[in-house]
Amino acid sequence: MQSKESMEIETVQSQSQHESESLPSKPNFEPLMAHEMSDGRVQFRKVSVPPHRYTPLKKVWMDIYTPIYDQMKIDIRMNLKGRKVELKTRADTPDISNLQKCADFVHAFMLGFDVVDAVALLRLDELYVESFEIKDVKTLRGEHLSRAIGRLSGKGGKTKFAIENATKTRIVIADTKIHILGSFSNIKIARDSLCSLILGSPAGKVYSKLRAVTARLAERF
Repeated sequence: MQSKESMEIETVQSQSQHESESLPSKPNFEPLMAHEMSDGRVQFRKVSVPPHRYTPLKKVWMDIYTPIYDQMKIDIRMNLKGRKVELKTRADTPDISNLQKCADFVHAFMLGFDVVDAVALLRLDELYVESFEIKDVKTLRGEHLSRAIGRLSGKGGKTKFAIENATKTRIVIADTKIHILGSFSNIKIARDSLCSLILGSPAGKVYSKLRAVTARLAERF
C-alpha cells in the first residue's frame, strides 16, 4: 500500500515537470507610453495668472512655451477668458510626471521667479518652491513690518543676494510673502537666515552664521 502511494506521488511530480518544460518563455514588454498609463485619457493642469503677472507673461511667453512644448512634449495654451495657463498631455509625452513638472514651472513664474531660474524645475527632480509669510514667523504691524521687509532685502537687495548666493537658492519677496526656490536642505538654510532677519537679527550676525553653515556644507561634500 505504501509503495503504491509513493509511486502515485512520483507520477504527479514527473507530470508537473513536463508541464514546466512546455511553458512559453517569459514575455518582454515595451515600456508603456504616458497616454497608455492613464488608459488613453488626456490629463490637464491649469495655473491661474495673477493680474500683476499678466504683462510679464506676455513678454516671455515664447521662453515658457518652447521648453514645455518641444522638450517636455506637453501642450500649452493661454486661456484669455479664464486668465489661466492650460497644460495637457499628448500622445508622444514620454513621462506622465512631465505634466506636473511643467505646472510647477509655470506656477514658479507666476510667483515672481525669472524664467531662467524657474526652468531648473524642469531639468532637476530635487528642486522645490517653499512659500511662507512674515506673520507666520512673527506678528508685525505698521512700521515694524516695513522695517522687517527692509532687513530681508537690504540696501539695493544686498542681503537677499548674499543669502541666495551662499545657499544656492532663489528668493522672491512679494510684499509680506516670501518664496524660496531650491533643494530641500538649501531651502532650510535660507529660511533660517530669513527668519532670523524677521525676528530682528542684524544682517552682520546673519552673514557670519551663513558663512559658518556654508563652510560646514562644503566640508560635507
